[in-house]
Amino acid sequence: MTEASDTEPKRDENGRWLAGGPSPFPKGRPKGIIDKRQRLQKLFSDNGEALVQTAVDAALAGDMSAMGMALARLAPPLKSTGERVEFDLDTELPLAGQANQILIAVSEGKLDVDAGRALIAMIQTVAGIQAVESLHERVLMLEAKEVNR
Repeated sequence: MTEASDTEPKRDENGRWLAGGPSPFPKGRPKGIIDKRQRLQKLFSDNGEALVQTAVDAALAGDMSAMGMALARLAPPLKSTGERVEFDLDTELPLAGQANQILIAVSEGKLDVDAGRALIAMIQTVAGIQAVESLHERVLMLEAKEVNR
């Protein structure tokens, strides 16, 4: 058996290519090669109507998993929608004060827990944005001071 040269890709004892060596395929994938996903997409697109008809026929014959799949396509599951709430929020307060107002409204039953949680998450997002803006301004000021030295 001959030894592999330095320009040939090297393999381990299991036949896998070793990292760091030359590429086993320096020219890349040959042109025109269709990968597995493309083959499957073509197969589904060529036979899509027959597949759907088979699933519908199975659902009509009583196959409950086919029925579930067909119904999920016809009428997707309903998404929960929160009710609109009217809530007085003092936007002049700091963000922590606004969050406290929301907690009080939840505790008094003016807001449901999910709406309160969503509103506090929104306040937290605003706080994060403000923190980034503040840091950006501080960096700009520091850079301006550095330039003026």
